[in-house]
Amino acid sequence: METLVINIPDNKSVVVKQILKELGVTIQQESHSSVSNYRERLSQVSEWSEEDLKVFDETKKAFESPYF
Repeated sequence: METLVINIPDNKSVVVKQILKELGVTIQQESHSSVSNYRERLSQVSEWSEEDLKVFDETKKAFESPYF
C-alpha cells in the first residue's frame, strides 16, 4: 500500500473524499498536535540512570567474551 498526500480545494473536498472512499481509499485525518501536547508527551519520557544502563554494558561484554 502507498501513502499519498494531496491538497484538495475546500469547495471540492467532500466530493473528492466521497469518490476516493468508494474506490476503497483509506482517508486519514491530519493530526495537528499543539506544542503544549508535544511538551506534555515529552515530559512523560522516562529517564534511565547509570545503574539502569550498566546492565547493557555488562550484557555487551558478555557477548564479546571469547567464552560465549
